[in-house]
Amino acid sequence: MKGIKLAYVGLLVVLSLLWWMADPLLPDGYEYFALRTLAINYTGILGIGVMSVGMILALRPVRLEPLLGGLDKTYRLHKWLGITGLVVSVIHWLWAQGTKWAVGWGWLVKPARGPRAEQTDPVLRFLQQQRGLAETIGEWAFYAAVVLIVLALVKRFPYRLFFKTHRVLAVVYLFLVVHSVVLMPFGYWTQGVGPVITLLMAGGSAAAVVSLLRKVGHRRKAVGEIDELLRFPDNQVLKVGIRFRDRWAGHEAGQFAFVTFDTAEGAHPFTISSGWTGDGRLFFLIKGIGDYTARLPELLRVGDVVTVEGPYGRFAFASGKRRQIWVGGGIGITPFIARMKALAVAPDGRAVDLFYSTAAPDAGFIARLQRDADAAGVRLHVLVSARDGRLDVARICAAVPAWPEADIWFCGPGGFGQALREGFTAKGLSADDFHQELFDMR
Repeated sequence: MKGIKLAYVGLLVVLSLLWWMADPLLPDGYEYFALRTLAINYTGILGIGVMSVGMILALRPVRLEPLLGGLDKTYRLHKWLGITGLVVSVIHWLWAQGTKWAVGWGWLVKPARGPRAEQTDPVLRFLQQQRGLAETIGEWAFYAAVVLIVLALVKRFPYRLFFKTHRVLAVVYLFLVVHSVVLMPFGYWTQGVGPVITLLMAGGSAAAVVSLLRKVGHRRKAVGEIDELLRFPDNQVLKVGIRFRDRWAGHEAGQFAFVTFDTAEGAHPFTISSGWTGDGRLFFLIKGIGDYTARLPELLRVGDVVTVEGPYGRFAFASGKRRQIWVGGGIGITPFIARMKALAVAPDGRAVDLFYSTAAPDAGFIARLQRDADAAGVRLHVLVSARDGRLDVARICAAVPAWPEADIWFCGPGGFGQALREGFTAKGLSADDFHQELFDMR
């Protein structure tokens, strides 16, 4: 989380400083219309800046994963930037439209504007002539962006519709770029803010085109077919085994991939539940927690062709500690299954305790989990919430007295992870020793 927080704050600070160097911070006399101009310019720079970076991050750039802590963190930053862009755009719109309303209602008197000097530069003259069109484009693009971003944030909005409507944001973004290029003050182009915003808009525009052409992650996709389906009815988990037809570059335990079972539904992210042995196979454990995933046992058949894009993620169990504590909540057990399968082949010498907390135990699933733990030399602790109560810091510390020598790896519900993080840091654990996957792509 530290990496994306620094990136988020750093971006806002850099954009603010660049704007401040291009414009006076406050006009003489604090005159309202001059303040309005500053506010519109500032929110415009912030808005198009964060949207551009958000659009670039939507390409799933693997080169940024080491800096941001994995694609799950990258998507969290993408979400923060989307929300920030929405809030800043609303403020930008209110400064622009609210003042016009106030003038129309007679609450404000617009100052008389003197004759404008004739623009001799043909490019700047052309941009000046397009201001009215750019304002109209920006206004309607703003309305569309508000609707689309709000829909993206509403978890009840079906994923298959989110998958389709979210791509429309690329078109809206391109219209906002036109709006920004035409209406950005001419003086900004010769200041530091001009080249930086130009680079961000160029990168964002390229990303938008890639998205519209449906080429996101194209080079990391491999086609395979389902060769195994195994259902665990008590915990509503489906094992989906896939054998690749294309070459798969391999993966590390703890990584995830985007899987497309149905092109109309789009790609869904799932943690890879198997280690990689180079045999061209992997499998996923998928819990039926949504309309689509709950129907997968009925929809999928052995022999179905699927597309797998990845691998992504940095939940790689790398640390300098000789002891680790793993906590899997519900279907959050999946990266630990992959790691145990890898350790069964290549032990790393660490002492590992795995806590599996579930509200819906399945005897067959737990038996397989125990076999994997035995093969990997991992000590397994299974807690059924209805029988054993909630897993907390005190219970983990009692079961693992040497916990101060360990780092902790968590995958599961966000609130559960946050409670464990706060509890362990309160007991003296370094925040850097608590690793959590933010497996939430919306």
